[in-house]
Amino acid sequence: MAEERRFRSASGVPIALRRRQHSASCRELAVRGPRLQLRSLSAATSAVWLAAYGLFAVSENSMVLSAAIFITLIGLIIYLHFVKIDQESLLVIGSLGIQVTSSYASGKESTTFIEMGQVKDVVINEAIHMQKVIYYLCILLRDPEDPQRVSEVVPLFQSSKPRLDCLIEVYKSCQEILEQRKTAPQSS
Repeated sequence: MAEERRFRSASGVPIALRRRQHSASCRELAVRGPRLQLRSLSAATSAVWLAAYGLFAVSENSMVLSAAIFITLIGLIIYLHFVKIDQESLLVIGSLGIQVTSSYASGKESTTFIEMGQVKDVVINEAIHMQKVIYYLCILLRDPEDPQRVSEVVPLFQSSKPRLDCLIEVYKSCQEILEQRKTAPQSS
C-alpha cells in the first residue's frame, strides 16, 4: 500500500512524501522534489549563449561561441549527473538495516546501507542557519567501543530539505520499526 502527501521544503518548494509499507517491519519513505523545469533550463542556456554572441559580435572570434556551447553542455551534464537530485528515499527494514538512496536527474543512483546493529536512533535535529532554525532528520550510529555513545551522525534528505511537518511523518514511521526491533528480542 502506497500513500503520497504533499509538503514544502525549507525554502518553500513543493515536495511529495511517498510512504510504502512492504510489511510490518519494512517501510519505504521517498521524498521527491520538483523535476527539472525545461523553461528555467532554456532561459539559463539562452542567457549564456546570448552573452557569448554579444562577445562574438565585439571580438569577432568564433572561439567564443564554441566555448560557450561547450561550457553549457559540460555544465548541464555535470549538473544533471552530480547535483540535481530528483528523489531521496529511505528503506527501513527492521531485521536488516536502513538503506538511503539518492536518485539524480540523469538517472544515476547513490545508495548507502547502514546495518541495524549500528543504528542507535533516528532523531530530528535542529540547526541555526542564516537567522532561522532548520530541522533535519538524522541517523545516530553507535560507537563500536561504547554502545551508549554516538560515533557518527548521518543526515538524511539533504537535498530536498523537508520542513518539520514532513520530517515528523518520516520520524514516526522510522520509530515504529525501531520500537518493534527493541521489543522483539524481549518477547521471544
